[in-house]
Amino acid sequence: MGSRQEGDRKPHAICIALPFQSHIKALLKFAKLLHFKGFHITFVNTEFNHKRFLKSLGPNSLDGLPDFVFETIPDGLPPCDDDDDGDATQDITSLCESVRTNFLRPFLNKLTSCSPPVTCIVSDGFMSFTITAAEELGIPVALFFSIAACGFMGVKQYSVLKEKGLFPLKDDRLLNNVIDWIPGMKDIRLKDLPSFFRGANPSDVTMFNFLREAVDRAHKATAVVIQTFDALERDVLEAISSTIPHCYAIGPLQLLLDRIPNSHQGINVGYSLWKEDSECLQWLQTKPPNSVVYVNFGSTTVMTPQQLVEFGFGLANSNQPFLWIIRPDLVIGESAVLPAELADQIKEKGVIASWCPQEQVLNHPSVGGFLTHCGWNSIIESLSAGVPMLCWPFFAEQQTNCRYACKQWGVGMEIKNDAKRDEVEKLVRELMEEEKGKELKSKALECKKLVQEATAPNGSSSLNLDTLVNQMFKNT
Repeated sequence: MGSRQEGDRKPHAICIALPFQSHIKALLKFAKLLHFKGFHITFVNTEFNHKRFLKSLGPNSLDGLPDFVFETIPDGLPPCDDDDDGDATQDITSLCESVRTNFLRPFLNKLTSCSPPVTCIVSDGFMSFTITAAEELGIPVALFFSIAACGFMGVKQYSVLKEKGLFPLKDDRLLNNVIDWIPGMKDIRLKDLPSFFRGANPSDVTMFNFLREAVDRAHKATAVVIQTFDALERDVLEAISSTIPHCYAIGPLQLLLDRIPNSHQGINVGYSLWKEDSECLQWLQTKPPNSVVYVNFGSTTVMTPQQLVEFGFGLANSNQPFLWIIRPDLVIGESAVLPAELADQIKEKGVIASWCPQEQVLNHPSVGGFLTHCGWNSIIESLSAGVPMLCWPFFAEQQTNCRYACKQWGVGMEIKNDAKRDEVEKLVRELMEEEKGKELKSKALECKKLVQEATAPNGSSSLNLDTLVNQMFKNT
């Protein structure tokens, strides 16, 4: 995976991510790959998230390089009154609505004031206003989707659901119906599609329209990148490519980054909006191989206090050592405080941290299973590490990811939505001690092998990256 010659004219890509942790992390990794390939990078965060980065990573963490710089634009939301809120995830619906209505003008101003002149846009796929910006300036735009191909295709059904009168869903009994109209996807039930079509409340309607509009506009981009790899989702990718010809499966991104020689590593900036607790890695060192359950519900999932307690007792009663990440804003409307009785049980078997370097944890030899919300970053990182999963999808396309992890790839088991302690205990034991868990581990290791093949120098993701880079160079 070589970089372009210095003598070539250096293209300048301005990159902008949907302003949430997982989306920023994925696009920043992709920007690092493009930088290695010879692009000058300007990476745009919202002012709110820029401040969070400086708080979590340090005051000089975004100083950048002469050819990899960070810029900011406002997010159009009222400022937080309480300083403590600066470490919490912003309201998803309000932020997505603001992306639709407030981001184009400041982004265009940033785009036209950059030096050297911007030659292309690399945008989160859900920031589809960048297509308008690219058209205004006559420059190419690559849309980067940090979700799976199955998640993308699931969202692509939103227009069909609307046409069929299934949005908003009026009868929950239809959720178990198998649907047969999705190209490249078999044995999918209505409940496996991204969740926002189910409700008629204003938040669901806003998110439904936000996602639908973005995916329906994707064919207008110069190129579309999906963070996956050909061997994992071949049927879905072929179906997407029939309507979006310049579609590239490029992932997992970290393994592509790992192949960059140390002498060409470029910018060394972290990805976390929360301060990471690395002490948990020392605790993992004290545990036997494949013995620890890692539990993390991602950066935006929230739960009720009762759900938190049920998961806690389920984990404690399973008698397996576990590392549990509890964000400060994990519990709806209040701080995540465990009852004293549960806290005492956890001290005997588990460790709780507020955030951690997830990829280091998943690749640690002592980690044998991952209880996850099924966000795509988490799933692809788990596959890369060969770690099987217990799946508790929360919202959006996490339901689709869960279906594929459990049924298509055979690397996970689903926890029912109400998450009772007895079920959590039973599934954790099954994952870590029983025959079913061994089967899942074997499948996960097969996926890890496919990951390594895809990201090898002549693997599908490496070749797709080179093809994309050549296309973007040709169009600048």
